[in-house]
Amino acid sequence: MADGFRIPFQEAESEFVEKRSRFISHVWRVETEEEAQARIQETKKKYYDARHNCWCYLLGPNLVRYSDDGEPQGTAGQPMLNVFQRENVTGAVCVVTRYFGGILLGAGGLTRAYSKGARDALAAAGVATMGLWARVRLSCPYPLFERVKLEIAAADGILDDMDYGADVTLTVSLPSERRETLQGRLTELSAGGLTLALMEESYRPGPREEL
Repeated sequence: MADGFRIPFQEAESEFVEKRSRFISHVWRVETEEEAQARIQETKKKYYDARHNCWCYLLGPNLVRYSDDGEPQGTAGQPMLNVFQRENVTGAVCVVTRYFGGILLGAGGLTRAYSKGARDALAAAGVATMGLWARVRLSCPYPLFERVKLEIAAADGILDDMDYGADVTLTVSLPSERRETLQGRLTELSAGGLTLALMEESYRPGPREEL
């Protein structure tokens, strides 16, 4: 996969309580700093009565920002950021909101809590690896349809569309590097009768992966 970096599969939130402090975490997929800042401001508005709204975002390998929002320096934004960097995730913004419960957690406790908040939200979102995907079209006789579907699944392909006519016309997305393998399997299966026609190639996220 090109670069092999990952992005959040979808937006998600999670919540837990640590020594009476309530931590609410949100993660979103973002493409620009403006988008990241808008999500942060939105969250601050929603949880305006919280003691802290700590955040971090990552856009590509070189653009990272974070804020401890009043927590002791180095106990919130940076540990949150580290979670995403360890998982090789970019194109993401995370906000962890804290409602203070009256018991101090100490620097180690805060670092663990904010790390947990970021990780829980990312685990709830799932991740997807970015890579080059091909979209192909294929006409398939009905007797071979079930076998062809199995071959597509074996090549990590996704069936986007099916059109039932004299044959079944399938539109399939699959990782570009799997296209030749799939074509080889279909050639074998159909004695050369099945051909994949390339429609387009694009850089896009793959299927959801768990952390």
